[in-house]
Amino acid sequence: MNSRRNVSENQISIIIPTYNEAENICPILESISENLPKNSQTEVIIIDDDSPDGTSSLIENYKKLIQIPHYSVSLIKRKGERGLSTAILSGIEKATGNLIVIMDSDLSHPPHVIPQMIETLHNTKCDIVIASRYIKGAVIKGWPIKRRMISKGARKIAQTGLGIKTNDPMSGFFAFRRHILNGIKFDAIGYKILLEILVKVKGVKIEEIPYTFIDRKYGSSKLDASIIFDYCRAVWKLYRYGKSKRAIEKQTSVRFLSKAARFFTVGASGVLVNIIISMFFETEIVNFWYLHANVVGILVSMTSNFFLNKIWTFEDKIFTFQRTSFQYGKFIFFSSLGALVQLSVVFYLVEEHTLWYPLALILGVMIAAMSNFILNKKWTFNEKIWD
Repeated sequence: MNSRRNVSENQISIIIPTYNEAENICPILESISENLPKNSQTEVIIIDDDSPDGTSSLIENYKKLIQIPHYSVSLIKRKGERGLSTAILSGIEKATGNLIVIMDSDLSHPPHVIPQMIETLHNTKCDIVIASRYIKGAVIKGWPIKRRMISKGARKIAQTGLGIKTNDPMSGFFAFRRHILNGIKFDAIGYKILLEILVKVKGVKIEEIPYTFIDRKYGSSKLDASIIFDYCRAVWKLYRYGKSKRAIEKQTSVRFLSKAARFFTVGASGVLVNIIISMFFETEIVNFWYLHANVVGILVSMTSNFFLNKIWTFEDKIFTFQRTSFQYGKFIFFSSLGALVQLSVVFYLVEEHTLWYPLALILGVMIAAMSNFILNKKWTFNEKIWD
């Protein structure tokens, strides 16, 4: 990525994408103005995707009231285009600062952390500072258990499938030195641009600092099925990108471990699908008995796991009806063995030990997954076990 704008070494650019944030945008701008980094000029660049709730009008009115030296606010209004990642890239293109801060506009990312992020960039000489929800000292407030599990599942998929070592690769609150993006071409798929930066920008020094994440009070979350789908697309493309950069695996043990990692990454995605579907069917909306809800979650997750493993884990590109149907049948059979274990574990833990259903569900899924890889590798996709 190359910007044609003149970049200032002493300026900080804060990039904030918005959509329908009328209730949050002025409070977040006011809080930023009260927590400006010292000895720097700060610009806030807001990229609004044509919010129908009047977000952009509030920003324009706020700009007229600014009377703080070395603090400015600008607005990019996009029409006919949506997406957090593309919005952030548009903001970076316009930014004039050498240090870039990315944050949300819903007050979940506290502006008082920004000076600490900038200070860490200066003092440690690192390239990226991530405000992390998953290191010692960090706190998450206001998230229901389902949201926590989705976040942790997505985090584990990124760490396992893409080899990312940071604790919070899904953070939307981070700062970095602008020059690290030089020459990088972004796909901008999904809602977390940090994930793409961590995969594509090599050799950078990363620091993480804890902060208190507070779920939004106003407006609605943007996390929905389309966001989850885009995340899966992003992980797949980033995996393919990384694969093109890696040497071909030569040692048998390395190939085995690689495929095992892929299989369990797919399994992790299946855990998310299983938990979300099971918990949905157990809610008052559908009101299934928890074991019936569990069965539905198992069936949906097994189907998604089969196609992901066929395409990605075992790289089987032959999709004739007879071959695929036969493989699917064997995959369901072997997975069903694990499903019986899962159901038994869930029933036992809930009925005999009155364990909280979501926790029993997670334990059941983990136990059932252990044998599936070997059975499917050997009998479904006809591979040698240690190849």
